[in-house]
Amino acid sequence: MSPTLLPTINLPLEREVQAAIEGQRALAAYLATQFETQRIQIFDEQNEAHSVELPTSALRLLVDILEALAAGNAVKVVPVHAELTTQEAADLLNVSRPHLIKLLESGDLSYHKTGKHRRVRFADLMDYKNRRDTASEQAMMLLAEQAQALRTGYE
Repeated sequence: MSPTLLPTINLPLEREVQAAIEGQRALAAYLATQFETQRIQIFDEQNEAHSVELPTSALRLLVDILEALAAGNAVKVVPVHAELTTQEAADLLNVSRPHLIKLLESGDLSYHKTGKHRRVRFADLMDYKNRRDTASEQAMMLLAEQAQALRTGYE
């Protein structure tokens, strides 16, 4: 097995941050549209305009990328397949692979086997993540209510 070379990821330069801020503001105005596609213009080195049609969903993703760049963060876009390996699923949940395996084996998260390998459907993973996030928010609200009732100094 040959080693996979990962592309170098660099933080954006100050001029890139400024361009991202301006680009995000300009593109965000077009996200409220009900159109499935949007046409934008790209200018080449000779300052000639070229029209490009993009899905509105791609434009939303571009605005999210620009938002991250505007905050000075590096960005990497990773394709998400309909079925994920256990490592890919663990990475998306930001948990260890052994913890993910426990979730699978306990039935908290559904999976199937392809040969001897476990696979997790992306839709199932996002459903689990949404349930987990909702439970976490509810627990945090309960703790906040208890802290206020006990007057522990948290407002």
